[in-house]
Amino acid sequence: MSPSRGEFSSRFGFLMAASGSAVGLGNIWGFPTNTASNGGAAFLFTYLVLVFLLAYPALMAELIIGRHARANVVTALQGLSRDRSTYLLGTVVGFVGIITVSLILSFYAIVSGWMMAYLIDPLARIAGLQGMASWLTDDGWLRDSTFVILFMGLTVYVISAGVKEGIEKWASRLMPSLVLILLALIGYVVTLPGAGEGLRAYLVPDFGAVANPNLLINALGQAFFSLSLGAGTMLIYGSYVSKQESLPQLGSMVALLDVGIAFLAGLLILPAMYVAQASGVPIYNEAGGLIAGPGLILSVLPALFDSMGSVGLLVALAFFLLMTIASLTSSISMLEVPVAYAVENHGVERRKATLVVAVLISIVCLVIVGNFAVLFDLVVTVTTEWSQPLGGLFFCVFVAWIWNRDGLLREISQGYPEVEGSLFWRIWPVYVKFICPLAILMVYVQLLGLF
Repeated sequence: MSPSRGEFSSRFGFLMAASGSAVGLGNIWGFPTNTASNGGAAFLFTYLVLVFLLAYPALMAELIIGRHARANVVTALQGLSRDRSTYLLGTVVGFVGIITVSLILSFYAIVSGWMMAYLIDPLARIAGLQGMASWLTDDGWLRDSTFVILFMGLTVYVISAGVKEGIEKWASRLMPSLVLILLALIGYVVTLPGAGEGLRAYLVPDFGAVANPNLLINALGQAFFSLSLGAGTMLIYGSYVSKQESLPQLGSMVALLDVGIAFLAGLLILPAMYVAQASGVPIYNEAGGLIAGPGLILSVLPALFDSMGSVGLLVALAFFLLMTIASLTSSISMLEVPVAYAVENHGVERRKATLVVAVLISIVCLVIVGNFAVLFDLVVTVTTEWSQPLGGLFFCVFVAWIWNRDGLLREISQGYPEVEGSLFWRIWPVYVKFICPLAILMVYVQLLGLF
């Protein structure tokens, strides 16, 4: 391990950082509406099963490769290579991962900037600054550019401090705050008229939907993407884990935390949508589906908060603080991937590397903002629907097909000496070798319209 590398000082710090990476904006608004649109609890049950049967094994692949290599994604995959061809493959997959996560951060920072703007909006209205409040909530190049730079500045501040004093320190503060705000909002929203209908839409199963093959594919995609797999973020975090820790146990805790927070998000978002409907706010789009994504967060819920009167300002403040925290805990893991490569492979000082990488990504952000209609959806689709699953596929290939099985067992045995006789070792290698790649390929088949 190079002297420039850090290490998580505690299991709690790693769990907060890893779960913070997994829990992002898509988890909070995407999972609940995906559940409601795919049979309610039928989708929820399918999602839970797939998290632990498919997404968890893929998560373990990244964590194990990372801790073994104690290096960035490019060096880690190169180190597992057996010959020139697998070395070249590792180099390509590693660089594609760095580019992918950088592009994800480039559009993620735009959306996160919106969350920051809407966070300041209630404060502006409380202060009587109506002109500023209007500017904060109206689409515009200047507003979007301003908050992209502010959000990237926050991310730089955390990452430049390193693993222990930056990532671990702030994740350990932000994640408990996120959970507390989430619980407080749930406690308030479920008392409002219409919340019961939202809870039924979320928790009451429509088993007829199970016959729809798209439910399985959608649940698989949600399970895979919700754990930040396929772009190297979990590999990097795994590289900072102590050799004394049991990786199977840590991985299962991360999966449980991610699932738990996603479930809690559903208990907030779905009741809030139906509360909004009870207040006269439309929650269905022209096609008859529930409004999701930015339309939900920036249209439906603000309209609900406005209908609450003065208390709505406080609820809006808490909600967009929640969204900003979720944004930041994910963005710091994304920025760490290219920064780690610059520090370890090119000897750049961490603070300088963080600033340079952040500036480059910010420039891409501003280009997207200036050409939003053309570039935004394109970048989202290419990275999250195509590149990320492909990266996950190759991580499984490296850990199960290229890495020596004895070397793999030795790595997992550190921190878990009895692993060879465990249920994990009897099942996991088979899953990561055959089932996970097949499941990821199923996602591609659906994307190509062949399923």
